[in-house]
Amino acid sequence: MPAPSDILSDPDIAQAYEDVRSDKSETTWLVLKYESATKDNLKLAATGNSDIAEMTESLGDDEAAYAYVRMKLGNDEYSERTKFVFVVWAGPQTKVMRKAKMSFQSGQVKQVIRTYAIEIQTGDKRDLAEDAVTMKLRKAMGANYDRQGSSY
Repeated sequence: MPAPSDILSDPDIAQAYEDVRSDKSETTWLVLKYESATKDNLKLAATGNSDIAEMTESLGDDEAAYAYVRMKLGNDEYSERTKFVFVVWAGPQTKVMRKAKMSFQSGQVKQVIRTYAIEIQTGDKRDLAEDAVTMKLRKAMGANYDRQGSSY
């Protein structure tokens, strides 16, 4: 059984994680993918500085991947909060053995990607639509300041 440091030995992974976490970096997401269909080692497959929709485009229907996304929530600049989302992706055509291994390996990935507000395990890109993820983040935060008709 490989140690987390073995499957996550790519030095670019730790740097990309720090970049997504940092407000000083333009990087807002990263995607980790398996080196090959037969290997369990993960590599940094992509990073970006746009929204979650851009990240979602890099996930294939036959791929297993992990993603980490920085998102901003709020009604204005004063109430804006930065939240992080951890995504465990198993596309609809991902091989059964890979999916089975992912439940164990996602725990190893979480030893590197440690800080996030919500985790989304999915094989359906609709679950990663910005409004769907924003709704999950708001539920996790508890407060909803978007209700209509509130008076002060």
